[in-house]
Amino acid sequence: MSRRLVSPQIARSWLLVPASHPELFEIAQASDADAIIIDMEDAVAANDKKQARKDTLAWLNSGHRAWVRINDASSDFWSDDCAALKKAEGLEGVMLAKSESSSHIDDTADRLPDGVRILALVETARGVQQVERIANAPSTFRIAFGTGDFKRDTATGEDPLALAYARSQLVIASRAARLPAPIDGPTLDLAKLPAGTAHAKEMGMSGKLCLTHAHAATINEGLSPSDDDIAWAHGFITAFQASGGKITDGSDLPRLARAQKIVQQAEDFGIEVAAAEVSHSGY
Repeated sequence: MSRRLVSPQIARSWLLVPASHPELFEIAQASDADAIIIDMEDAVAANDKKQARKDTLAWLNSGHRAWVRINDASSDFWSDDCAALKKAEGLEGVMLAKSESSSHIDDTADRLPDGVRILALVETARGVQQVERIANAPSTFRIAFGTGDFKRDTATGEDPLALAYARSQLVIASRAARLPAPIDGPTLDLAKLPAGTAHAKEMGMSGKLCLTHAHAATINEGLSPSDDDIAWAHGFITAFQASGGKITDGSDLPRLARAQKIVQQAEDFGIEVAAAEVSHSGY
């Protein structure tokens, strides 16, 4: 059975696959991940870049589709990455490492085929400072948070509170620029993944990177509306319609909007709740 295709605008799990290990490409494609990113940057040693680029291009030109993380615009590999991907038939879009300015986005777009979507990976203090301009660059499709490099760049610790400001900046900039909600960085420990995913959702993020396909299902579940959420949403909409759309107080329209969003998400992700579970409570 083929996996359900999820639009990258709402994709929850983004699986990074080392470009130096093409034997993993098929495994990634068969996984639960909503989106696959072939990683030609940090996951590949400098001496292996050329072969990894060649293997990535061969796979994308053999009927497969994926995103590709390219090296940052200040690196020695960026130009060759862009040139190679101009010939990639199955390119879904590009993740630009260490996005630190709108010019990084614009210059990358100029070197790629027209209309290629760019996922701006913000992973430095400078990137966070410039995130509003990055979000408003014409070719920016969505923003992701490179938590590992950001912590290294800023000497930030592991406490989620330490990254709250940066995460909020990405969320606010994305919303103001009318972009989809941003994608959080990976949680490496599977035991901590449910909490990490819940925190990302609480912060207003709607996607999460992962480095192994084993994490995709947990991320998808954590970033999807729960059965209780969906049951409440259907019940609220049913009760609201039954009342003839009567407004009882100022919370009705916000709750209606939330209910409609939940129902749409459930439809987009293929989640169904039995009719017996639908609750009319909360109206």
